[in-house]
Amino acid sequence: MSKQDFFNRDSQVLGHPAGLFVLFFTEMWERFSFYGMRVLLINFLTMAAIGYNPGWEWSAENAGALFGTYAMLLYITPIIGGIIADKFTGYRWAVVIGSVIMTAGHAAMAFETELSLYLGLALLVLGTGFFKPNITSIISEMYKDVPEKKDGAYTIFYMGVNAGAFFGMMLCGYLAERVGWSWGFGLAGIFMLLGTLQFWLAKPLFGGIGDKPGAVEELEEIEADGVITEEEKEIIKHNPFTLLDKILIAITAIIGLGYAINDPLSKIAGIDMFSFAAVGDFDGQYVAIIIGLILFLYLVITRIARYAPIVRDRMIAFIIFAFFTVFFWMSFEQGATSLILFARDGVNRTLSGDSAIAYNIVNTLLTVVPLAIITYVLIRLFKATFKRIPGSNLVLAICFIGVWGVVLWMLNRDWNATAYEVSYQAIETPVIEDGKQKVDESNNPVYLYTPISDETKLSGADKVVTQKVRISEQEKFAVGDEINIITKDNTNTTFGFLSEERLAEARLRGEKIGRESGVIPAQISEIQSNQVEVTTSWFSILNSFFIIAFASLFSKLWDSKYNPSAAVKYGLGLIIMAMGFGLLAFGSYGVAEGVKVSMIWLILAYLFHTLGELCLSPVGLSYVSKLVPARMIAFMFGMWYLAIAIGNKLAAVLGGQIENITSQYSLSTFFLIFTIVPAAAGVVIMLLHPVLKRLMHGVK
Repeated sequence: MSKQDFFNRDSQVLGHPAGLFVLFFTEMWERFSFYGMRVLLINFLTMAAIGYNPGWEWSAENAGALFGTYAMLLYITPIIGGIIADKFTGYRWAVVIGSVIMTAGHAAMAFETELSLYLGLALLVLGTGFFKPNITSIISEMYKDVPEKKDGAYTIFYMGVNAGAFFGMMLCGYLAERVGWSWGFGLAGIFMLLGTLQFWLAKPLFGGIGDKPGAVEELEEIEADGVITEEEKEIIKHNPFTLLDKILIAITAIIGLGYAINDPLSKIAGIDMFSFAAVGDFDGQYVAIIIGLILFLYLVITRIARYAPIVRDRMIAFIIFAFFTVFFWMSFEQGATSLILFARDGVNRTLSGDSAIAYNIVNTLLTVVPLAIITYVLIRLFKATFKRIPGSNLVLAICFIGVWGVVLWMLNRDWNATAYEVSYQAIETPVIEDGKQKVDESNNPVYLYTPISDETKLSGADKVVTQKVRISEQEKFAVGDEINIITKDNTNTTFGFLSEERLAEARLRGEKIGRESGVIPAQISEIQSNQVEVTTSWFSILNSFFIIAFASLFSKLWDSKYNPSAAVKYGLGLIIMAMGFGLLAFGSYGVAEGVKVSMIWLILAYLFHTLGELCLSPVGLSYVSKLVPARMIAFMFGMWYLAIAIGNKLAAVLGGQIENITSQYSLSTFFLIFTIVPAAAGVVIMLLHPVLKRLMHGVK
């Protein structure tokens, strides 16, 4: 796009080409669908098979193994997708191909069968590989003649990323938890499809931008590349990939992908492809991974050693940053696994009275204000481009009408729910610890209360007591009404009313899996003040909200005289994030089984995690271009995303241990691991600042 086209006022929106905002909304709907599905997956897989919204009742370990492989591959396939777009399809076609594949993936997941789940995740991984690297490439090409505008364009674009994540997690999560999982998965797929359609219909805005590069264009680009220096040409000429390098790359890639597939396969299906490598009781897949890491380190060390001293030192600095990136994402991405389980089963999400009113006000503002701002941008785009791309604008209008509809329905439900105190019968069982009855901090005996369903067979030894619980419902009841309730989480502490339809479904599910249906006869004992139950997924939106709230502040800080070095930013990012886990460890310390902690601890944790992300995340990618020779940037970007992929896999594997560590030690101990490890890593990299400064040879 030339400067003349860029500054054509008739096709501008907020000082940028209208095409940027088409990409903004395309990315927004893709992130809506991606994060909408992501926030549901672990919750769905681990939710009890008997309950208000039954899931598959997997262990956290098995669910983490599957999710970790999915998250890992999401950062691997874009490397391949970028190459295919560069060589064959062009950026625009790659985005469309990726979008269509992802839409099919979301559609498959809505069926809630094991085959459709695995197929859906595979399609999402493939689709992301095409989509993720190429939509940003279109922006880069759009602004190549006006580079001074590129930073502002990416800022606007990443607001779309966060807006999509925010609304996807909020609305898909709400629908899934209030209505049913298939509704949440389905909503994600619908907006992925509509986002694809609006992008395709906006073709006239882009002209030749993002088309498949022709041979002449490629030749001109290579000849015009003034970034490569004579020194770099010599480096490339005298340091080609040797046969041994290629063999090691192939072996380590096979081992890495083999582990990614084998980990969930061995845990879920009991099929271990690496059983032949087992050494005693040591798992064969971990033996293979250790061998793969040794070979990979040998490959990296021997290859870097062949470069000129300055280039070699800078690449060593880059690899150090990549290494510490693993520790960050290993901890930060607990937000997709263990923190979702903690929010569901360990956090008191029921608010009543003034607290419920305050939440409803905050939630209304959090939802309506940003949606109104984005709708305003849509209206500006509509005015500027309707004559050229009417179809695209109409699809976008349908999208926003749909979002506003879901938002208003959600807010109406929360504002108009009625709180009831409900009594039901339960079996009281003493909690025995070390051969004695367990007591709490006030020396009162601790009991476990098991709700009595209408299918429970009591023995003469069972002690039956009356328990009371609060529920929040849309239906209107009177004191004394007989109703049926059922558990809504995995701890038998939160309950929901069963309508006739849900009652029939609960009984049918119990028959299908050969267990009690979990239907609990209850009675309305009191009508109380307003109450709201915060959804599990609501807490996940806090990261996007805090990014939008604090990103500009951090940007100004880094542009000021207080801008610290990369090592210090890394250290601060790791330590600040660790403080969030420290708050969770403190908040859950000494909490008895079945007792839930205040949600303020989780809100503060997400705040500190986001502040840590804002310190560290933007630094890494910028140093790829600063430290790596121009003609090796693509290769080293691959290395960077590999580090993030490893971090994501470790996050899910370790997050899957939350049940095991909590039962053996405590929940506080689990969070303490993610307090100590990243904090220690942060201190180490800050101590490495003098070394990194020498290795970077003047790069700032």
